[in-house]
Amino acid sequence: MSPPSVEVTVTEPPRRFPSGYVDGVRPSHHLNNSKTRFTNPWPSFRIQTFSQWVSFFFKVTLRTPDLPQNVKSLIPTQTPTWGSEVGNQSSAKATWLGHACYLVELPTPPGATRGVRIIFDPVFSNRCSPFQRLGPARYTDTPCKVEEIPAVDAVVLSHNHYDQYASSLCHSESKPIDNMSSTDIPTLRTIFAKPSSSAHMFVALNNAAYLSKAIHTPLSRVHELDWWDERILHVALPSDTGGPAVNTEVRLSCTPSQHVSGRTVTDRWHALWAAWVVDDLQSQKKVYFAGDTGYRTVSDGEDEEKVPVCPAFAEVGERFGGVDVALLPIGAYSPRAIMSNMHASPSDAVRIFKDVRAKKALAMHWGTWVLTSEPVLEPPALLKTECEKAGFGPDDFLVPALGETVFF
Repeated sequence: MSPPSVEVTVTEPPRRFPSGYVDGVRPSHHLNNSKTRFTNPWPSFRIQTFSQWVSFFFKVTLRTPDLPQNVKSLIPTQTPTWGSEVGNQSSAKATWLGHACYLVELPTPPGATRGVRIIFDPVFSNRCSPFQRLGPARYTDTPCKVEEIPAVDAVVLSHNHYDQYASSLCHSESKPIDNMSSTDIPTLRTIFAKPSSSAHMFVALNNAAYLSKAIHTPLSRVHELDWWDERILHVALPSDTGGPAVNTEVRLSCTPSQHVSGRTVTDRWHALWAAWVVDDLQSQKKVYFAGDTGYRTVSDGEDEEKVPVCPAFAEVGERFGGVDVALLPIGAYSPRAIMSNMHASPSDAVRIFKDVRAKKALAMHWGTWVLTSEPVLEPPALLKTECEKAGFGPDDFLVPALGETVFF
């Protein structure tokens, strides 16, 4: 018997933060007036030189780090329970599903059967590539099938790279496939096809039209936001007595991150990227999802403690007064001169933790594909060292097992 259907609607609340055009002047992260080209407007972001990319290609792309033969046994995996055991209803829960994907369930409102569920950057495809048999393949398995993911009320995407969401063309060895690596199209279609869900999707500017068409979902269910825009998610949850639905509200805020976009050689910078804050207006629980982001640009020979850092994270901490949990990237950071401007290292993640004023952090963006040159098991080891240096307790910044649910 399938779970009862859930009614979901979305409204735009009164503006809390300055955003968009002010007195006819476009925001600093917009490169044109048509909202189709974007940039990172801070000194913390410097673009790599052509020679750096050539060096990266020959040193890294052609010589990827070796995978331990027993790598799957070295990264703990468990079948997700989603925290559904009796007694957990009053807690918020986050389940890591690989790479940058988390399923978050907020506390169950009184009288409801469950809390609001939000999935971030879902990717269940095998390759981080537009092709079925080319590009990085998973070295760990997904902890469950996409069909086993519980019905969700919102899907939140950070950006349009292939480790975020994949192409929706035909399956063949040499043609793009239906996946986009951090939010692949078949995964999205499966999520939106569940009869018990009326999920809505939230993306940054200039991503909605493509996704609506690719997953066969009306644009009315795909919401496109600029940095500092917000929406209210109204969810009518099933009653635990079979009576009238239990109404609850969640605020989603689109916030800046330091990254880039692009799916082909001609569309770089054409779609915006973002981090997100989710605020449960009933329980007051707040979740920060950093998506894919850098923190600073560190060129060869530079002291990373002396280069500018991205101010957006401290601004999030100030505007939201801290968050209960931050979902933060820790991998794909080497070589530092190439990756630092768009991918956080463990030391960067610790700084972001502090900047957004999180009570707890959970690691992501590692343990799935070989994307860069660091050893695949290095990110959690370095994170442990950085946390100790920062004076964090053992439970402050966790690295969950694949499929593990953490309560907060």
